Amino acid sequence: MATPLSDTPLSPLKTVAVVGLGTMGTGIAEVLTRAGREVVGIDISEAAASKAVATLEAATARAVSRGRMTEREREDALARFRTFTDLRAAADADLVIEVVPESYEIKQQVFRALDDIVRPDTVLATGTNALSVTRLAADSARPERVLGLHFFNPAPAMRLVEIVSSVLTAPAVVTAVTNLALDLGKEPVAVGDRPGFVADGLLFGYLNQAAAMYESKYASREDIDAAMKLGCGLPMGPLALLDLIGIDTARTVLEAMYAASHDRLHAPAPILKQLSEAGLTGRKAGRGFYTYEAPGSPVVVRDALTPLEGGSLVPGRTVRSVGVAGSGTMASGIAEVFAKAGYEVVLAARTEEKAQSAKARIGKSLARSVDKGRMTTEAAAQTLDRIRPTGSYDDFADVDLALEAVAEDLEVKRQLFSTFDKVCKPGAILATTTSSLPVVACARATSRPHDVIGMHFFNPAPAMKLVEVVRTVLTADDVHATVRALCGSIRKHPVDCGDRAGFIVNALLFPYLNNAVKMVQEHYASLDDIDAAMKLGGGYPMGPFELLDVVGLDVSLAIEKVLHREFRDPGLAPAPLLEHLVAAGCLGRKTGRGFREYAKR
Repeated sequence: MATPLSDTPLSPLKTVAVVGLGTMGTGIAEVLTRAGREVVGIDISEAAASKAVATLEAATARAVSRGRMTEREREDALARFRTFTDLRAAADADLVIEVVPESYEIKQQVFRALDDIVRPDTVLATGTNALSVTRLAADSARPERVLGLHFFNPAPAMRLVEIVSSVLTAPAVVTAVTNLALDLGKEPVAVGDRPGFVADGLLFGYLNQAAAMYESKYASREDIDAAMKLGCGLPMGPLALLDLIGIDTARTVLEAMYAASHDRLHAPAPILKQLSEAGLTGRKAGRGFYTYEAPGSPVVVRDALTPLEGGSLVPGRTVRSVGVAGSGTMASGIAEVFAKAGYEVVLAARTEEKAQSAKARIGKSLARSVDKGRMTTEAAAQTLDRIRPTGSYDDFADVDLALEAVAEDLEVKRQLFSTFDKVCKPGAILATTTSSLPVVACARATSRPHDVIGMHFFNPAPAMKLVEVVRTVLTADDVHATVRALCGSIRKHPVDCGDRAGFIVNALLFPYLNNAVKMVQEHYASLDDIDAAMKLGGGYPMGPFELLDVVGLDVSLAIEKVLHREFRDPGLAPAPLLEHLVAAGCLGRKTGRGFREYAKR
């Protein structure tokens, strides 16, 4: 056994062996060589070793052509990278990073072999994102020198690195590896040993739910992916991301997470097993949720599931004028969207004064667009002229579409739909912008439920491209066709979904946010580390706690309660910490305090 490691600082980690030269291993090798480290690349496959050299040559050549490094720096970097097919080449390494397949058996074989090869002071790191670092460390002759070093793909571009300590890891080892990550220009986040760590722990639950949503035929793969990209600003939709990660890899990660958590949200969706066992593992196989031009290609090609191009086969209704009910931010935003697209808009509120105030808000929004050069003064004036404010819903008598954007209260909405039923002409479409309430309950408040549909806009409506089009079991085909065509005419992207809690976006987004709260509640990671992990590792525009504070903790809690009631899944129960903050009046930015404190305006 190696002598116990004290807290004496380790010398800098100058020579690094990377075991496993697949995509991730090669990417890590590139990061290390470009940062001046001597890198020993090891793979049992000579072809993989040769491919790694070629990949590094091509990557550094691109860097030179883009002015990111000189030719001399490129030559030096390539000279620092040597490849071998024998693990004994790691004998003089200060640090060994294994990036072999996600299998305890394979990783344990590597670690046991390294025990007999490397120096007593060498640090051993596993690149796992699913397996227990503690279990791997316990099998080593030097458990105090073993830790997790989880890079994200592609390693040269992604800034996040999760540094995973087990209960056995010496603090000096964590410090040395953290310093290395900083030297590499990465953002290290220190986390404890549990499957998925922070980023993947949150990400894979969300991906799994998206796969289950698709498997249940609730929404198409294209609509699920478009909804999450346009509704949440994500760089990729969840099903496309599963194809990129590898469906077999995702299944392995989820199996490990479920074994540890027993949370049904982590139990792999059956479709992941079906696709994996059929060899349809994603991009690398040329087919997964989507079909690709060739194995390894990012180019999606048409297949039997690709929607037909062109409009609906069902003729729609004519819409020239729109009534918008409400005076808040969402109502005024939707009125602005329709008026900009050339529709005559009746903006109705409970009083004439409130309606005028909403129109004034639209005027300010249009003025900002003029100031930013997005529209002319004349176009802004014409848009505003198309909006007629009123304090009476009787003025909806001649509109072709009546759309409510009032408080998220079912009884309030039902009363309003009963009013629409009385004042709107026959054939008018009646729409709700609800984000969490049953659309059919609004429909049943009318004598014409076939004319009722959901149009869930996202805030701010003028900027956000997504509209979730929610049909009930009673919605007429021509109403659905009309609303989809209407979304195109106002430059929005429609996605179809059924009438169930959360629709697409909130049903996938809020369990992820709730799981982030549970991580903090369990003292697993800090707010800042979780937010950094999801922005840097997942490409999210905001971390979960930034987003919760913007949305409002009370709004978030209400949506999570609706999801829990609808699906009856214990894993969807709102985190007690969220409930406590709401009870204390800490609702986010709007109250000056939520998960964080904010300066008063």
